[in-house]
Amino acid sequence: MTKETEKQITEFTDPSYYSNRELSWLDFNDRCLDEARNPDEPLLERANFLGITQSNVDEFYMVRVASLSKLVAADVQSKDASGLTPLEQLNAINEKEHEVVERRYSTYSRSLLPLLRRQNIRILDVDELSEDQEEYIRRYFNNELYPVLTPMADDQSRPFPFISNDSLNIAIRLRSEEDGKHEFATVRVPNIFPRLVKLPDGENDFIMLEDIVKKYLDRLFDGYEIRQASCYRVTRDMDLDVSESDTSDFLLAVRKQLKDREHGHVTRLEVESSMSAKLVKHLMKRLNVDEPSVFSINGPIDLTFLKKLPGLVEGHDDLRYEPMHAYIDPALRSDHNIFDSIREKDYLVQHPYDSFDAVLNFVKQAAKDPDVLAIKMTLYRVSGNSPIIKYLGQAAQAGKQVTVLVEVKARFDESNNVHWARTLEQMGCHVIYGLVGLKTHTKVTLVIRRDSDGIRRYLHLGTGNYNDVTAHFYTDLGLFTCDRDLGVDATNLFNMLSGYSKPPYFSKLRISPKLIRQFIYEKIDNEIAIARAGRHAEIHMKMNSLSDQDVIAKLYEASAAGVKIHLIVRGICCLRTEIPGVSDNIEVHSIVGRFLEHSRIYYFYNDGKEEVYLASADMMRRNLNRRVETLFPILQDDLKARVLDIFAKMWRDNVQARILHGTEWVHADRRGQSPFSSQEYFIAEAEEKVQAVKEAEAAESEIHKDAFEAMKPQENELEDTED
Repeated sequence: MTKETEKQITEFTDPSYYSNRELSWLDFNDRCLDEARNPDEPLLERANFLGITQSNVDEFYMVRVASLSKLVAADVQSKDASGLTPLEQLNAINEKEHEVVERRYSTYSRSLLPLLRRQNIRILDVDELSEDQEEYIRRYFNNELYPVLTPMADDQSRPFPFISNDSLNIAIRLRSEEDGKHEFATVRVPNIFPRLVKLPDGENDFIMLEDIVKKYLDRLFDGYEIRQASCYRVTRDMDLDVSESDTSDFLLAVRKQLKDREHGHVTRLEVESSMSAKLVKHLMKRLNVDEPSVFSINGPIDLTFLKKLPGLVEGHDDLRYEPMHAYIDPALRSDHNIFDSIREKDYLVQHPYDSFDAVLNFVKQAAKDPDVLAIKMTLYRVSGNSPIIKYLGQAAQAGKQVTVLVEVKARFDESNNVHWARTLEQMGCHVIYGLVGLKTHTKVTLVIRRDSDGIRRYLHLGTGNYNDVTAHFYTDLGLFTCDRDLGVDATNLFNMLSGYSKPPYFSKLRISPKLIRQFIYEKIDNEIAIARAGRHAEIHMKMNSLSDQDVIAKLYEASAAGVKIHLIVRGICCLRTEIPGVSDNIEVHSIVGRFLEHSRIYYFYNDGKEEVYLASADMMRRNLNRRVETLFPILQDDLKARVLDIFAKMWRDNVQARILHGTEWVHADRRGQSPFSSQEYFIAEAEEKVQAVKEAEAAESEIHKDAFEAMKPQENELEDTED
């Protein structure tokens, strides 16, 4: 950063110009909760949204709140961009989450449960069961649960047991029938059984697993009277903190940390609202939790079970999203030589509307093609049964040189990635675990192939992970190309990742750490100069999160200079709009809908010479400073026009979009406008393409059929002659 740039940025660093990152994230989760409350969404999908909000906030407390708690424990007094100390942030988070918990459970109890019951989808209490259902849960307890359950006493000779992260437990207050003495105990609700137990004698009747355990809890405590039994759950610090400078076996260090983090300090305690104050205080003392971190829950603790509900309900397709049929360009299908296609032109794919099979086919063909010499790939998150791992292994076993960077520090995928890293090594791949001090977040596949006219590099560059499962509900963009300069850049990138190479420059790729930041600054500065010269200047950006203070300050500077700025930010947004003289020219939208908006687009008008870039990086400090990321240009005119159209369609959205007014997110105003959902538009567009291909193939088949039938009389005549 030049001194001039630093000076310009400091002019826009007033804390009142910024929203706190953590509180902004909670605002995003509120937008997800709004979808659970949205009557226009299918009912089972609303239940799923409610489950998503729960899993979101669980992870938030495991990582972000845990990080703040450590800063508070260390008495760190530094302030964030919005002017808050770690303690002030922690207090504000807990205060806000206490309010949101009320809304979350009000949505569950007062809205979703009654609506589900009207559809004969019932989550029953024990006293609502029919005789057959009661007999069923009795047998279920005796045959399945009872052998697994372990009552754990809490007294002088048997200390309070370790309560693992995210586990559901029952706190019990007992009275001895012999001497009347009161005791405490806890029982873990086993997570190896479904949380929702399907019941007989009903169309779609369920009961919570913990309610079955509570019903027959006295079986575990002979000679005692159960005075109270209430559920509770703890959330622990689950952030991975691996020292990369003092270990010779990084993989072993990661595996050790995965075990150690299970014992992280408690960041949140959730208790059933029926739990007595005495029992709550007992748990607080045993778990070392302060009062602001205790949440009283009026309903079943941990609503993530609702994410499973749509898959358990039989029938009721009308309560779900209609199935979507993703499109795949015939040129990228498995029955076509993909390398021939890419040699002719670049291809852009927009998942999930364009099938992820195009990416899988690319890797699969590379693995099987005898002309492919090498495959190099980065893997940040993959599915639990990834076909890509299989294809890479096949390629190595076929004698191809396969190099895979598996980021074993990918949060909450560490264990999965350690497993795949070892599997790939066993299959003969050369595996890299990432760079010291950096996470490798870029999404690149490089295929080196011997074509008839020489060696050529084929590339896939993406904004999202190589995960065939999440690709069905994450929106991402990907580019297939054999552009020579991009291929050379990708080669230099992998040389940097796997060896000691330090490329002096990259021709078309922009790489983080640092270089993407520098590039974005240059492009913003160019728009500022154009605006100050009195010409039209415009910037469009789409990303998951916008939290980097210096980038926001540059956008403020551009706005003050007259640059028109359109931002689509799904999650965290620390920028504030409508600040006079600062952000008057900035408009921010957020789209929360059926699919998780995950693509990153960066556009600069550049005096009419429009430039379009895609990236793996958000405008966050971690992405720009502490990760290996890539930003790449879209150069082919038709693909550039398509990306611009994708952004325009999302900007037009007035159904799933919210607009930021100052610090408040407000639904788009539809007065005088027809409803327009960008995600529904892209689904319909994909369906039309699928139908067009089917019709074209049917017509071609009919032509061949007619040609065959035209030959039949001649064939019959020959047959008659021979007879």
